[in-house]
Amino acid sequence: MIMTNEAKTGDDLTMPVASMIDVAIIEDERDIRECLTFLISGTEGYSCTGSYRSMEEALDKIEHQLPNIVLSDIGLPGMDGIAGIRILKERYPDLLILMLTVYDDDERIFDAMCAGASGYLLKKTPPAKLLESLKEAVGGGAPMSPEVARRVITLFREIRPPERADYQLTPHETRLLKLFVEGHIYKTAAVELGVSVNTVNFHVRNIYEKLQVHTRSEAVAKALVNRLV
Repeated sequence: MIMTNEAKTGDDLTMPVASMIDVAIIEDERDIRECLTFLISGTEGYSCTGSYRSMEEALDKIEHQLPNIVLSDIGLPGMDGIAGIRILKERYPDLLILMLTVYDDDERIFDAMCAGASGYLLKKTPPAKLLESLKEAVGGGAPMSPEVARRVITLFREIRPPERADYQLTPHETRLLKLFVEGHIYKTAAVELGVSVNTVNFHVRNIYEKLQVHTRSEAVAKALVNRLV
């Protein structure tokens, strides 16, 4: 994993702050995948440890040369990027995952972050900014494209409730909400709870009514703001 030195002090501006940043790429579009590989491999201080066309391929091969950080698309054939995040984080808890996608909607942004993504970038991010974001994530930051950051801030402002709000969630509703915060969708939440998807839908309707929200991402955001789970 990445090795960092002590912070620079005084006039010592030449001390290196990090060793090689190893990056794995998960992207189904060949042109984009090859451009990313060329950019990372051709930049001093960065190395591409693997380039995968699908999440399934990455899950099968990534352990052979585990990177510091994964750069992953969301809209992949087969298993999507968000579902893959949960598996990667379960297998390799210290692995950093940075999303690189065309999607900028609230649902996917929150699902990705709750599933364990370290940052969220749009594909129009300039190459220099992409490299800087990889370094920022490895250094402990959470890089986001400006548009994504604005959406996150706006959503949190819109759903902020009165202080000490009591939503009277039942234990079952609270557990389901916690699963959503962890990145689960209706189907996987139903499996975890040992109930049908219809039962999950029933509890979701109650949760939405009590929290006064209309989407899963709004419910997750409100749960995080109010520490409901």
